[in-house]
Amino acid sequence: MRNQSTGPSAFDDDKDFGRTPDLNADVSGRRRAGKKRVCKYCADKITFIDYKDPQALKYFVTDRGKVVPRRISGNCALHQRKVTQAIKRARNIALLPFTVTS
Repeated sequence: MRNQSTGPSAFDDDKDFGRTPDLNADVSGRRRAGKKRVCKYCADKITFIDYKDPQALKYFVTDRGKVVPRRISGNCALHQRKVTQAIKRARNIALLPFTVTS
């Protein structure tokens, strides 16, 4: 048996789902597109990332010791992998901490 309704469809009323009739009407919650970040290593044509330089690597580590993601650091995929590998190597020889003790 089919479920037939005599009134208007539940999908006709946009207010039930929190949607506005015009898709462009509510743009206050959207983030503005910023300037495209350029990979600092690509811009300077750097191919080797030194794991023995903790001052350069600290820029890519949060205060809790986590590796900063690509979308925040601005690195390209290739250099993000190299930075991550360098951070892991620096941690293993105790140049960078694994975690921060509080």
